[in-house]
Amino acid sequence: MDLVIVESPAKAKTINKYLGSGYKVLASYGHVRDLPPKDGSVRPDEDFAMSWEVGKPSQKRLSEIAQAMKSADSLVLATDPDREGEAISWHVLEVLRQKRALGKKPISRVVFNAITKQAVLDAIANPRQIDEPLVEAYLARRALDYLVGFTLSPVLWRKLPGARSAGRVQSVALRLVCDRESEIERFKPEEYWQVVAHLATERGDAFDARLTAFDGEKIQRLSIGNGDKAGTVKRMLESAAFRIESVEAKPTRRNPGPPFTTSSLQQAASAKLGFSASRTMQVAQKLYEGVELGGETVGLITYMRTDGVQMAPEAIANARDAIETGFGKRYLPEKARHYSTKAKNAQEAHEAIRPTSFARSPKDVERFLDRDQLRLYELVWKRGIASQMASAEIERTTVEILATSSDKTAQLRASGQVIRFDGFLAAYVDHRDDSKSAGDSDEDDDDKRLPEMSAKERAERRSIDATQHFTEPPPRYSEASLIKKMEELGIGRPSTYAATLQTLQDRDYIVVDKRKLLPDARGRLVTAFLQNFFDRYVEYDFTASLEEKLDKISAGELDWKEVLREFWRDFSAHVDGTKELRVSDVLDALNEDLAPLVFPEREDGTDPRACPRCGNGQLSLKLGKFGAFVGCSNYPECNFTRQLGTSLSADAADDPAGDGPKELGTDPDTGEMVTLRTGRFGPYVQRGEGKEAARTSVPKGWDPSSIDLDKALKLLTLPREVGKHPEDGEPILVNLGRYGPYVQHQKTYANVESVDDLFEMGLNRAVSLIAEKREKGGKGRAAPAALKTLGEHPTFGGEITVRDGRFGPYVSVAKINATLPKGKDPASVTLEEAIQLINERAEKTGKKPSAAKKTASKKTAKADGEAKGGAKAKSASSAKKSAASTKKTSSSSRSKKAVDTSDETVPWDAS
Repeated sequence: MDLVIVESPAKAKTINKYLGSGYKVLASYGHVRDLPPKDGSVRPDEDFAMSWEVGKPSQKRLSEIAQAMKSADSLVLATDPDREGEAISWHVLEVLRQKRALGKKPISRVVFNAITKQAVLDAIANPRQIDEPLVEAYLARRALDYLVGFTLSPVLWRKLPGARSAGRVQSVALRLVCDRESEIERFKPEEYWQVVAHLATERGDAFDARLTAFDGEKIQRLSIGNGDKAGTVKRMLESAAFRIESVEAKPTRRNPGPPFTTSSLQQAASAKLGFSASRTMQVAQKLYEGVELGGETVGLITYMRTDGVQMAPEAIANARDAIETGFGKRYLPEKARHYSTKAKNAQEAHEAIRPTSFARSPKDVERFLDRDQLRLYELVWKRGIASQMASAEIERTTVEILATSSDKTAQLRASGQVIRFDGFLAAYVDHRDDSKSAGDSDEDDDDKRLPEMSAKERAERRSIDATQHFTEPPPRYSEASLIKKMEELGIGRPSTYAATLQTLQDRDYIVVDKRKLLPDARGRLVTAFLQNFFDRYVEYDFTASLEEKLDKISAGELDWKEVLREFWRDFSAHVDGTKELRVSDVLDALNEDLAPLVFPEREDGTDPRACPRCGNGQLSLKLGKFGAFVGCSNYPECNFTRQLGTSLSADAADDPAGDGPKELGTDPDTGEMVTLRTGRFGPYVQRGEGKEAARTSVPKGWDPSSIDLDKALKLLTLPREVGKHPEDGEPILVNLGRYGPYVQHQKTYANVESVDDLFEMGLNRAVSLIAEKREKGGKGRAAPAALKTLGEHPTFGGEITVRDGRFGPYVSVAKINATLPKGKDPASVTLEEAIQLINERAEKTGKKPSAAKKTASKKTAKADGEAKGGAKAKSASSAKKSAASTKKTSSSSRSKKAVDTSDETVPWDAS
């Protein structure tokens, strides 16, 4: 028997079926070792020696692997075909060597890009050894990330209170978001006018034409900068005669794009399906590992962490067969298409993301997949098959028109296009890039179809429009466009994008509003600090060049320790240079660097740093325990402060109340005054006065200065009842909570994409969101159904169950819920493991077994009493005892609270 090691239990189950009884497949459940999060895990003074730690969940799995190795004939390492997969195989091998479980048994490494029977059998037939350069590239990357994070983060904590952490890739991604926000804030809109003539042919067919030249001057986008000039042009055209000078119809071809890479899949899934990067990867992982198709587990797509754009020859042949069968011969190009990427530092070592079989259409697998899986599979299938289809044939028509009036002339142009043959567009239409530049025209006429017309023909004037416009700043990044930018710059790798974005959100460095990324005040301050004192390490080119060196290590072209020595020599010296840096120095630098943003110029010309409370104090940035804020120089005589919001502005708009509430207007229904105020937790709106006043916080990401009466009244409708649930008649509410907007029915809470949805959502949409949440195991009228019952807990009493909740699988007993370790298969949990997890959770939350057992006994006694219908005296006695117990417990709780308030108990931790 040969022992095969993979990462996940789902993958192990599928591969075991393919290989048969001659093999035993076990899962490592991802990485088995990691660097402990403490000083000394990477030791530069010992030539970058690294200390690895095996996590508690992995200890048992590695023992099981070592035990199985004793009776195995050989070891086959079959983890994922990338740098991380190679590293997992290496770690497993190192641990087995330390345990002396290998002996002289043969060891091989196999890789497959898809979990299909043929791919797995081919891999087993063509083994190789561990790729040492690939492992060294992993070690170098892990050491670099550790050294940057565990060296730079303490500097941040000491010099910039409130900052959470810094990271080699994370901080550069944050800088991208902050730089874009700075561009938007510095942007000065320019006025321009567009002149459009609404014309008709001699046969009465209408079309529009744009001004391109006037009186010999070529008209660019910003050429007409004011209404006076626009009026002059309009008056001339209103008296002009129009004649068609030329009509040019030019055939063009539009070629399909390549199959998906990790980055382009995340971008398309965001634009077309509304998925976050992490959600895209979760669903793709399931499609890769396999789903049950009529009793057989089949991997539906190839490996989803890749920057390659090519497909294997057999996949191309399979796609061409599917095109001819499904679309017809005309849609099949004469030759197969081959692609290469333009992304910086792309390795292209693996295939693009594609279906494992193009013959398996989305309709064929629809009944086996959930909604998200089907939508993502359909996206991959369509993009993959379109990449091998014929070009679309398009005819672009351009019409030049001459306008004459007295001694003045003007040139106008009408354009449009017609698709003569749809080609690959019959399968897939690419999403529009949401990073459209500010220099693009406001409207695009290319998609319009023009009527038939010919040169020298007269055109009839219907009307002339002159419209005012203003240039717009560059758009904020979405997750998709930020990933695209990182890929273009060569920052990070496909496997890191989703985790990097999640970390920025978890650290409260960025906020997501309507799928756009905004830097929070903490993120702006961290970026400003790093740019002032560690500028080299947040430079785009420096980070990209480091990625390039890591790629050269994996190709065997560079020595990994030499790369670490070179980096550490300069980096450690730079960190040492900040030891004498005082917090006052940091404040001086930030006050100067962020002044245009924190203290923007006022329209009335007054000093933006003047304190609005005392009048003679100066505002400046201060640092407190929880981060930066704006305070007055006359403190403590003047205790004026401002919190920094997403916009960073510390002007009166950011504290709309100033020295008191800002009146927005009167509620037409109640006659009460609606005001905008700032409290301990930020800006909020209030209707009325006193204890009965209604209050609602201003949502995170909303500029307080933009709040008017209409917006305030909308916020004050929350919580809003959408309607009654059709099944039980209970109300469905929408509201704004700590973690953003949500919809609620009884005890089920479902996230809502944006705050605006709270005011527009109807009953059907609300019912749908609640149903989707419950289908995914969200908290409903009862806890999620038990997946498995393990047995009774020896001290708490009651059956221990395994359940699948909002945050993953967990074990539960007596209202204690303990989350299973990441990657743990719920079906494999034993009673002993569950008891250990529950005991650890009980100890952490301070819940005593005796108290839990007493609660369970009380419930049982109460139930028995109700069933027997009496025993009043006994009930009265129990009530007295209960009251005494409650009083004692209450007293105990107050005593405990006085000495320990560090741990906040939450009622539900696993689902």
